Amino acid sequence: EAAQFTFAGWLEPASHVGGDTFDYSVDRDVLHVSMTDAMGQGVEAAQLATLVVGSLRNSRRARARLAEQARRANDAMTAYAGEHQFVTGILLRADLRSGRAVVVNAGHPRPYRMRAGEVSLVDLRADFPFGVNAGTRYHEQELQLEPGDRLVVVTDGLLERNQAPGHLDVAAALEATAGLHAREVVHAFTASVLAAAEAQLDDDAAILCIDWHGGA
Repeated sequence: EAAQFTFAGWLEPASHVGGDTFDYSVDRDVLHVSMTDAMGQGVEAAQLATLVVGSLRNSRRARARLAEQARRANDAMTAYAGEHQFVTGILLRADLRSGRAVVVNAGHPRPYRMRAGEVSLVDLRADFPFGVNAGTRYHEQELQLEPGDRLVVVTDGLLERNQAPGHLDVAAALEATAGLHAREVVHAFTASVLAAAEAQLDDDAAILCIDWHGGA
């Protein structure tokens, strides 16, 4: 939590090895966030996730642009992962002074944004997931964050529970939790997922929530 933003995340089931991850770091003027989802389950999925997150961290610390971070992660996957293995991801870098964000979408579900009480999917082009196609060119897309915005990113383990009646609807859940703190939002989402799945998840589910306050 900082003057410009509040960040919260949750992974379920946290006690099991899986392929969902979220990661963040804060520089003097920049917030860096990533969410990734490796195909499959168990140790194999965790190895793919570790490969991508390690690559992203290394290139971020080398001050590479976001598209270059994605390219290097894709190179790592295509060089070392097996056939039909891939990882989806959302990478975001937000300027804490201006609210200007740059986003790369590597085949991941689009983020949800609540602004002035209305929920919408953020319009982002989806490039190939990491590991699908060697030499993929990743596109940096701009996203302007406004004070009061709430940005939510999820993995498909949570979205798959939208399909049956009575299961979690992300947009409706965002509206219902509008008055909650970001920490309470991620708890409420995961509680709803567990209730819908009767505490037996076929796939891990992750959510991160960013409340943007603005200011310098």
